[in-house]
Amino acid sequence: MTVKTANKIGFQHVGSFLRPDVLKQARKDYAAKNITQEELTEVEDEAIKDLVNKEVDVGLDYATDGEFRRSYWHLDFFWGLEGVDHIHYGEGYHFAHEETRDDTAILSGKIKFNPNHPFLRHFAYLKSLTDQLDIEPKQTIPAPSQLYIELIRGTNDEKIKEFYPNLDDLYKDIEQAYHDTIIALYDEGARVIQLDDCSWGLFLDDNFLATPDGKAYANSGIQDLLLELNNKAIENIPADLTINTHVCRGNYHSDFAFSGGYGPVADTLFAKENVETYFLEYDSKRAGNFEPLAKVSGDKKVVLGLITTKSGELENRQDIIDRIHEASQFLPLDRLWLSTQCGFASTEEGNVLTEKQEWDKLKLVKSIQDEVWG
Repeated sequence: MTVKTANKIGFQHVGSFLRPDVLKQARKDYAAKNITQEELTEVEDEAIKDLVNKEVDVGLDYATDGEFRRSYWHLDFFWGLEGVDHIHYGEGYHFAHEETRDDTAILSGKIKFNPNHPFLRHFAYLKSLTDQLDIEPKQTIPAPSQLYIELIRGTNDEKIKEFYPNLDDLYKDIEQAYHDTIIALYDEGARVIQLDDCSWGLFLDDNFLATPDGKAYANSGIQDLLLELNNKAIENIPADLTINTHVCRGNYHSDFAFSGGYGPVADTLFAKENVETYFLEYDSKRAGNFEPLAKVSGDKKVVLGLITTKSGELENRQDIIDRIHEASQFLPLDRLWLSTQCGFASTEEGNVLTEKQEWDKLKLVKSIQDEVWG
């Protein structure tokens, strides 16, 4: 028997793909000033065109540009807003086993929507490709909450005091800049936008929460602030615009940043965030059990990220099917769906697997979707 997922989500990938070698080389050449921006864009365009054709071939209903024009899943978007600059912090993000490059975002003025934000051009190119094919375009951007978390990192607090002596003004500007950007993407033809969000990960990690800083953070009321930033940004959007979110624990060169189940954020994130679908990581024991899914309110849906992107090893098909049915004890099967746990390359470094393994993972997702849901 097959079960139809309500308002069928379609076969979607979280967002990023491994960068092909020709693109990696072009980015190195551009950084070394050996090629122009126009020459780099030509290489990007061809790589994205090839990627979209592969997305069609594997059966995806929604295509992304693989985030091929980005260095990071989040920072490139922030740098495109008015009032936000790119700096080197001197220290990267600390993952479980690695430290990332040291890029970050810092305030240089009041945050505003940028009508020339590069992501608008990037999406327009993607849509020009999908318009010729049997596939819909999907745009990924970091969540508003993620921008706030970046801006309060380390010494950035000094810039906040300089430009926003009243923090309520900061919150309103983040919300408005995001809202205006989302509407601009809609005007370019975007009908599915995904908010990628690691800001909840700190609430899940027992090791962090056991520290004095962790306890203070957990008790600060910041969950409600993050929720409000996200919800305000997507208020009063067009009825035919779908907003989903992907909640991540970090994905850098196959490494992770946080561990822990979703229980500590379920009453806020799952019950109150006004998105249509949650893409959730469930590829390892670090993600906890499925019990928090019972808190997903209304008719919102969950895409179970049971297929890891951190390893090229292909999962056991029956194990995945069994876990889907285990999850259905807490959320009905017709509100569940399946995808990978995250993207394959949240930064341009990419995870430790091959392009063939990447596509084999997606073929497995599609095959299991067809068997479980029809």
